[in-house]
Amino acid sequence: MKYGYARVSTADQKLENQIELLKEAGAEKIYQEKFTGTTTERPEFTKLLKQLNTDDTLIVTKLDRFARNTKEALEIIQDLFNRDIKVNIINMGVIDNTPTGQLIFTIFSAFAQFERDMIVTRTQEGKAYAKAHDPYFSEGRPQTYTDEQIHLAYELRQQGMTYKMIARKTGISERTQQRRFKKL
Repeated sequence: MKYGYARVSTADQKLENQIELLKEAGAEKIYQEKFTGTTTERPEFTKLLKQLNTDDTLIVTKLDRFARNTKEALEIIQDLFNRDIKVNIINMGVIDNTPTGQLIFTIFSAFAQFERDMIVTRTQEGKAYAKAHDPYFSEGRPQTYTDEQIHLAYELRQQGMTYKMIARKTGISERTQQRRFKKL
C-alpha cells in the first residue's frame, strides 16, 4: 500500500497542491494535517506511522514535510527501514534501505536542517536590526484595532453596554474587548 502525508504549518496555508502531487505519485490513502513541523508530536503523522506495514511506501512531497532536523529524520527513517517500509520523497526520489540510500538521505537531511537553521538565523538578525533601528518595531501580529477604537469601545462598556452589544456596534469581538480592556 502507498500512503501519502501532506502537512502545512498554519491554518491559513493550503494542502491541495501537496495532495495533488501525492496522488500523482500513486498515494492510495493520504493523511493530512495543519500542524507545525517543529515537533514530532503530530497526530495524523503518528497515526500514519502506526498504520504502515512491511512493503508499504510512505510518500511525501518534500523532506521538510517529513522532518525538520537531521536527527529526527534519521530516527524516523531508520524505524521505517527496520520495518521494511520504503520512503518516496517526491523531489528527491525513493529512498531505500541500502548504504547508498541511507547516505543520500543523511546528506539531504543535513541540508534541510542547515536551510532551516539559516532561516532562523536570518530572522533573528532581521529582528535585531529592526529593534535597533526602528523605534516603532514590535514583534507579533499587528493589532487590528487602534488604541482609539478600543478606548471608544471601553467608554461604551462604561456606559453599561454589554460586550455583545459593543461587538455588534463596533465589530470588535467580545474576546478582543475583554483582552484589550484589561490593558486599560
